[in-house]
Amino acid sequence: MNPTGLPFDDIRALFKIMPVAAADCVADVRARDAQLTKPTGSLGRLEEIVEFLAAWQGKSQPTIDRPQVVVFAANHGVVAQGVSPYPQAVTRAMMENFSAGGAAINQICATHGLGLKVFDLALEIPTGDITQTAALDEKSAAATFAFGMEAIAGADYLCLGEMGIGNTTIAAAIYHALYGGRAADWVGRGTGVDDAGLARKIAAVEKAVALHRDHLGDPLEIMRRLGGREICAIAGAIMAARLERVPVMLDGYVVTAAAAILHAIDPTSLDHCMAAHASAEGAHGEVLRRLGKKPLLDLGMRLGEGSGAALATGIVKAALACHADMATFASAGVPEKDA
Repeated sequence: MNPTGLPFDDIRALFKIMPVAAADCVADVRARDAQLTKPTGSLGRLEEIVEFLAAWQGKSQPTIDRPQVVVFAANHGVVAQGVSPYPQAVTRAMMENFSAGGAAINQICATHGLGLKVFDLALEIPTGDITQTAALDEKSAAATFAFGMEAIAGADYLCLGEMGIGNTTIAAAIYHALYGGRAADWVGRGTGVDDAGLARKIAAVEKAVALHRDHLGDPLEIMRRLGGREICAIAGAIMAARLERVPVMLDGYVVTAAAAILHAIDPTSLDHCMAAHASAEGAHGEVLRRLGKKPLLDLGMRLGEGSGAALATGIVKAALACHADMATFASAGVPEKDA
């Protein structure tokens, strides 16, 4: 702990020790790429992906040996405002579905050879209703952030996902607090609310941001007042990955809300992250623009669970295989272009 003993001060201190990209490893990747049996640049973003992996793993020959999808699940008091057509019991039921191998994320992980960990973040204790009070106190938010940091142990490549009835309302409130505009600019239909439900979501976001307005100049206060346990844990996981030089694939609308908290503190804090896809939920595309992230996929998905991140990892693995296993002009006896 630092001398003040404040948990949020400990989190802020982490931003001062973040490692930077390994430029020498990127140069080595480019040098090999120039020798592979293809025209320079012909694999487009696949080539950029390998450079990204090298930069953040700090390896001239990047690898993905221990890929992990980590899903954090939490419940939210704001559900009492009628923002979802589903009860909070669905969060627990989906946790059981993950464990039984019956969810979409299970199938995508099996297809692409990804490990899956799912964490129950006190589902029996929903956070405070953000229209009435803060979601969490500072101690709880910081402790959950720390839990997220520990949850990625052993991974050399990380996909982040979430599960929680009501958490698209939470994400919309975070975006509204960070970026302003109208609440309606950031609110989507989530799990499929009707027009009346959408109006309730917008009203809840408006009320929550108004209630906490005097404290929203600090992104960590936004995280604890308007967020939830999964938001805190995801933010912690992103930070731990940076400190441990683990590349991160962000999932969709809710995961990106946690990332946006870190970006608001230091825009370079997401340099080790890629955006998997443009979610069909809310204004996710606008959020990605603000974060400077170009998604790999745009398939109209809005499931959560880390499904988009896991799916995009198939592209990452293909990019790495091309770079590592393609023949060079010399080894294949293929003439290079004339000088």
